[in-house]
Amino acid sequence: MADKLIIFDTTLRDGEQSPGASMTKDEKIRIAKQLERLKVDVIEAGFAAASPGDFESIKAISGIVKDSIICSLSRANDRDIARAAEALAPAQRKRIHTFIATSALHMEKKLRMSPDEVFEQAKLAVRFARKFTDDIEFSPEDGSRSDPDFLCRVIEAVIAEGATTINFADTVGYGVPELYGTMLRSLRERIPNSDKAVWSVHCHNDLGMAVANSLAGVMIGGARQIECTINGLGERAGNTALEEVVMAIRTRKDYFNLNLGIDASQIVATSKMVSQITGFAVQPNKAVVGANAFAHASGIHQDGVLKARDTYEIMRAEDVGWTANKIVLGKLSGRNAFKQRLEELGISLDSETEVNAAFARFKELADRKSDIFDEDILALVSDEQQSHDDEQYRFVSMSQHSETGEKPFASVVFTIAGKEVACTGQGNGPVDATVNAIETQTASGAELLLFSVNAITTGTQSQGEVTMRLSKAGRIVNGVGADPDIVVASAKAYLSALNKLYSKVDKLNPQL
Repeated sequence: MADKLIIFDTTLRDGEQSPGASMTKDEKIRIAKQLERLKVDVIEAGFAAASPGDFESIKAISGIVKDSIICSLSRANDRDIARAAEALAPAQRKRIHTFIATSALHMEKKLRMSPDEVFEQAKLAVRFARKFTDDIEFSPEDGSRSDPDFLCRVIEAVIAEGATTINFADTVGYGVPELYGTMLRSLRERIPNSDKAVWSVHCHNDLGMAVANSLAGVMIGGARQIECTINGLGERAGNTALEEVVMAIRTRKDYFNLNLGIDASQIVATSKMVSQITGFAVQPNKAVVGANAFAHASGIHQDGVLKARDTYEIMRAEDVGWTANKIVLGKLSGRNAFKQRLEELGISLDSETEVNAAFARFKELADRKSDIFDEDILALVSDEQQSHDDEQYRFVSMSQHSETGEKPFASVVFTIAGKEVACTGQGNGPVDATVNAIETQTASGAELLLFSVNAITTGTQSQGEVTMRLSKAGRIVNGVGADPDIVVASAKAYLSALNKLYSKVDKLNPQL
């Protein structure tokens, strides 16, 4: 019998630590529901002690998701653990994930604690967490740079205290596959009670080896849980990409001989949802979920694929969900067809009022764009749900004029705390003019770090999806807007980013 490999998704926690990738409560709930459709084993829904928003998101997800274990991260102290337990209270199946740094560098420079103090803190944390649930995960932060003897001592003690999962964290992406896998195997061989816990791997992609390190941890080290994120989202260079490890194990079953519970046909839909909500576009040549992942430009490749697909395709596009998005709605589609498609996409609106509002926007879009694809619906609903998150600023309308030899001009109408204002501005181009117009009323003084435009679907009728990343006083936020007119999309994206700056959410972002 092949072993079961547990897929632990941390998109909502570690993925959200990407600069600007913070999500609202409603957005996190949407992603959590989609992760449940993907049949992820464990969803790390956040870090309950990080902020009131994280706490509320975890609590809401705990009450909604039934088929996956819901997990909250916590530092190795009673306050964090109690906060995590409170947030997880509604969950049918819950896990507390506690961590403390174990490398000499982190203990001395960050924690300012001695190894003996860290050892005692780790034991006490697991012991306290056991008061709330029997499913306890412990992570030695910066484990791959920790002294093996000290790691053995700490891990043996936390397993004795009741930790049921041990996560070997490559926090800074320092690992090399063979060395990382061998170190994990050595730990399991040296620790007398290692068989009392499931071993997990959590790798970062700083050297581009997160997926390789994770798979080495499984095959060489004997881990049976992989911690990963959708699209490899995460701080710095990101985390292990869920779609890549899942499809590696499925495609090379002959080598890995492991069973997965994942519904791979949901991978592309999940990828698109996470990308649209966070504003982090997927590069075209990204494995599995990139737009070019199953495209063949070479004549030799095209000829081979036409004769026999497996000459150049090791996976079928439909197996990961690329053909699941063919349904097309239009201006003649009714409300029931629209509502059914929302359900099929994993989108749940709270009331009939919200459904009616989304349907009205759908009809408005259908008047401007003949065919409405799944990606359009995801963008439309994302835009609609953003407008219910106590917005300070909300787009109403705009006009702009641009011609060769003349300075572009924009006139924008939007609301500030519900009060409508009109403004005008000029700039080097229509987008610059639009931003300058908005700034006459908001005076945010924010610095624009990124301006990105992507076509949501194919063709010149496609909606443009604009991402704007703003920075102010050390905070970085992303705003996303979609519209067939990319200048309008830009205005929406800029106002969306300003809303996130205005919210002033203070969060603790742990390194793990």
